[in-house]
Amino acid sequence: FEDNSFDAYTISFGIRNVTRMEDALTEAQRVLKPGGRFLCLEFSQIPNDLLQRMYDAYSFNVIPQMGRVITGDRDSYQYLVESIRQFPDQETFAERIRAAGFENVKYRNLSMGIAALHSGWKICAFSPMSGGWRARARRSSERVRCPWPWRRWAHRNRSAWRRKCCSGRSSGSG
Repeated sequence: FEDNSFDAYTISFGIRNVTRMEDALTEAQRVLKPGGRFLCLEFSQIPNDLLQRMYDAYSFNVIPQMGRVITGDRDSYQYLVESIRQFPDQETFAERIRAAGFENVKYRNLSMGIAALHSGWKICAFSPMSGGWRARARRSSERVRCPWPWRRWAHRNRSAWRRKCCSGRSSGSG
């Protein structure tokens, strides 16, 4: 898909199966229009250690057996449980989303943290893939700011910001 093509990018219970998660997140950021929203629903970790241990015991002992009885395929359900446990916790995944160039990254635990809904916004037209101001900031030790001084205003006034940001103009400064 072309850069800046979509208003929203959603993925549910699938990103944990992606081989290169950082590449998938960066690609999501690339194809979103400025002002676009990324949403990811995925299994996660329960923040309470006692409840997490109880859920792990249930997951590893009951779910694969149910899969064997219902479908005759225990291994697929064993893989499901193992892939859930290997997926990063909510904060770590939120940091990966931020590293891909998203801003205002948040998550909401569902069912006590068994699943979490992560979201982030593509605020500026420059992306790490385009070599814009964020990429320059990551490559250098100097402080690099968004070239548009009205960035904070943009958070509160999205429709006016979209008209400016989507016009494709850049200041050329870094």
